[in-house]
Amino acid sequence: MLISCNPDDIDGSMKLVEDLTTNANKYQQQVLEEILTQNAETEYLQGLLGEKPNKASFKKKVPIVDYEDVKPYIERIANGESSKLISAQPISELLTSSGTSGGQPKRMPTTADDLDRKTFLYNLLVPVMNKHVDGLDQGKSMYLLFIKSETRTPSGLTARPVLTSYYKSRNFINRPFNRFNVYTSPDETILCSDSKQSMYCQLLCGLIQRDEVLRVGAIFASAFLRAIKFLENYWQELCSNIRTGKLSDWITDTSCRNAVMSIHRQPSLELANLIESECGAKSWEGIVKRLWPRTKFIDVIVTGSMAQYIPTLEFYSGRLPLVSTMYASSECYFGINLNPLSKPSDVSYTLLPNMAYFEFLPVQNNHEEMVQGASVQCNGDTADLNCWKEGEELGGKTVDLVEVMLGQYYELIVTTFTGLYRYRVGDILMATGFYNNAPQFRFIQRRNVVLSIDTDKTSEGDLLNAVTKAKLLIEPLGYLLTEYTSYADTSSIPGHYVLFWELKFRGNTNISTLDASIMDNCCHKVEESLDFVYRRLRSRDKSVGPLEIRVVNHGAFDALMDFFVSQGSSVNQYKTPRCIKSEKAIEILNSMVVRCFFCTKDPFLEPKTGSQM
Repeated sequence: MLISCNPDDIDGSMKLVEDLTTNANKYQQQVLEEILTQNAETEYLQGLLGEKPNKASFKKKVPIVDYEDVKPYIERIANGESSKLISAQPISELLTSSGTSGGQPKRMPTTADDLDRKTFLYNLLVPVMNKHVDGLDQGKSMYLLFIKSETRTPSGLTARPVLTSYYKSRNFINRPFNRFNVYTSPDETILCSDSKQSMYCQLLCGLIQRDEVLRVGAIFASAFLRAIKFLENYWQELCSNIRTGKLSDWITDTSCRNAVMSIHRQPSLELANLIESECGAKSWEGIVKRLWPRTKFIDVIVTGSMAQYIPTLEFYSGRLPLVSTMYASSECYFGINLNPLSKPSDVSYTLLPNMAYFEFLPVQNNHEEMVQGASVQCNGDTADLNCWKEGEELGGKTVDLVEVMLGQYYELIVTTFTGLYRYRVGDILMATGFYNNAPQFRFIQRRNVVLSIDTDKTSEGDLLNAVTKAKLLIEPLGYLLTEYTSYADTSSIPGHYVLFWELKFRGNTNISTLDASIMDNCCHKVEESLDFVYRRLRSRDKSVGPLEIRVVNHGAFDALMDFFVSQGSSVNQYKTPRCIKSEKAIEILNSMVVRCFFCTKDPFLEPKTGSQM
């Protein structure tokens, strides 16, 4: 079901929103019927449903699946078999997800038509923002957008991240002019494959056009803060370029260089002095508003794991509104935030019924039982890290989009136009309200994810595997790891993983005999044992900092348990949480740290030959 949206037609676009949300159930039934009819002869559906699929047989016979179930079909297509294994339409490329399978990025199928669905959603964001913020056609957007590397499968299909796919598509490159959505960054700077050159040139263009900038942003909060950190490191060179009217010699990408020089036409001593004055000030508090004074809001995702960056964003922005506009993944684009100026803790997304067929598997939050003895803050709501009772345990029955109940937690299940059927996305959502007849959801957390800095998603099992390998390095030396936990430290840019280790010493060993090089090896072993996405962010993208191990005094984890018991946890049911987000809990452990060790070398991007990873 392809629906178009003209972003210049504000009234028409908002009427479309009203139609979609008022008739949500009708659109959902049409979407499912279209998907089943179109793909009835695929190997996957025909094997399950026969020749005449319908909704009843679909829900009865098509199982709810995760990536490991569909991976064999995707691998067969990647290796040259027909797309008709899962999709009547040709699979045009594979979108690499930030989630992993066997240590490698998951690969999601997509089609040419699906680009138009993504464009529809992007176009719809324009009138929604204009409804809430006046005058967006009176200036430009400084959006810092980047591409990442891509590979080819044995059959010749391109495999790359979903945003890279979109920015390189005809839909983006040949997009019609829209006065409400003009970027300060030329396309050539966005499409530059060298991320450092891309960042430098986009910031330079944004600074040169500072008086025209009405909104700033990136996709994720972490990416925007990396840009601030980059600006801290390069503002003097940027000022020099502006003062002289030249571009640094190390910008060697020809297309990027020519595009920047078409904007950077002449020297500006006044602008260079102004930027120098602001960036050279004692404090960078409010630097965004000081450098781009007309900015109305910051457009970044601050829900889910990105919520940890809100205090830092507020510091640098001067408390500008933080706007999370859309909810999407590599599998599918889901919906938009129809109240974009809401507080980050109140953000809810309205799922658009034309994007895919949505089902919801009820899950139960057992927070009141405090089974794991630890709680985390998820958009302001307290929820246990591993407290979700699976949908199968609750009967295994899904409900449709219009059947969800307010206040209930659900796991999102999607059936897409691109070959995924009853697929578990892995997101836990809470139904918070309705816009007409379309439900709105707050993103709570990823299922099974305990640590995340950027687009990395480290599960408790991933962490256990890595720590188990690392502790083998110290056991022969007389050190036993008795307890551990972790947290994502985002107080600096980039953020990094912190592990708290409590050790027992045997023989003549003690804390003073703990060799720094051995602990460095432990840090390195942990990082090498984590998945490809983490290693890429650490080694190549540099968007995650070196892992740190903090060794704590004996009794630190007893103090941690005492704290959680004082907060209502049962002593009988208490388990040491493998990740903590409570500031008080982190403070308790930090007060008992005796030595700290950082990883001094990057993990290998690909596992070494003979590795047990």
